[in-house]
Order: sequence, then C-alpha cells, then structure tokens
Amino acid sequence: MRINITVRNMMTLSPSVANYVNKKVGKLDRYFGDEIEAQVRLSMERHRFTCEITIPLPGEILRAEETTGDMYVSIDSVLSKLEGQIRKHRTRLAKRMKRDADPIEVFLPEEEAVPQVVRTKRFRVDAMDVDEAISQMEMLGHTFFLFRDKTSDQICLVYTRQDGNYGVLIPE
Repeated sequence: MRINITVRNMMTLSPSVANYVNKKVGKLDRYFGDEIEAQVRLSMERHRFTCEITIPLPGEILRAEETTGDMYVSIDSVLSKLEGQIRKHRTRLAKRMKRDADPIEVFLPEEEAVPQVVRTKRFRVDAMDVDEAISQMEMLGHTFFLFRDKTSDQICLVYTRQDGNYGVLIPE
C-alpha cells in the first residue's frame, strides 16, 4: 500500500507525526495489495486537528474523517472508523462471491439490520428567538434543537455545524 500524506493549515509535518501515520496506516496493508494508495490529509484549524483518510478502491471509495484536540487521537479514531468500513466491505464482497459461486444452489441473504424507530418523544415547542434556542441546545448537550420562532411563528431547527458554528433550518 502506498501512503500519500498531505498537510494543510500547518507549517510543517513533523517526522514523528509522519512516522506515526505511516506505521498506523501501514497496518491496513494486510487488507490491500501494493497497488492501492491511501490518501491522508492532516490539517489544523483553531487548535483542532483533523485527519482524513481516503482509500479509492475499484467500484468504491472508503473515507473517514475525525477532528479532535490531538492529532494522534484523530489518526487513531479515523483508523478505527476505516477498519469498520473495510470489514463491512469485505463481508459484502464475501456474500457476493458466495452468492455468485454456485448458480444451482439458492442462497438466502441474511437479513440486514434495518434501522427502526425505537423511541418516540413528545415535547412542547416554545416560542423563542435563535439565541435562546442555542442556549437551550447547549444546556441540554444536544447537537440540534427544535423551536418556534417568535417573529415568524414557524417551527425552526438550530444545529451545531462541524466547524463549531451554528445553522438554522427554516421551512418554506
């Protein structure tokens, strides 16, 4: 496996981080041959470290991204996400190969876990402005909050974006 490291928003790539990436991403070599290239993008923004790894495969692209306060933790988290995707990809390939191996024998596919609604929650939607909704969302520790806008009397949703800012969804 070839490893291509790209650095953005950082002055230089330290040898220790480069060695760590090569060592950790190199462990994925057991899943792939030499012709596969892993593209690793490291960046820093506002004391937050982002590691993004993209592995283009024939017919599919494996990609994971993680942002934390420590570059090494970001790298480890991304690799654990990628290993899960690789296992899922390999299982899917194995099922396909098993299904295509003997056309006379009928294989019943295993039932895949379909996401289901497991909880319904009712709550009162109070009228408030966006700043109040943000403070309520932060107090609850949620990443989104549903509220009724005081000025327009519409149901709106405020959410936390990946960059740390907030977004508001307003229906038309």
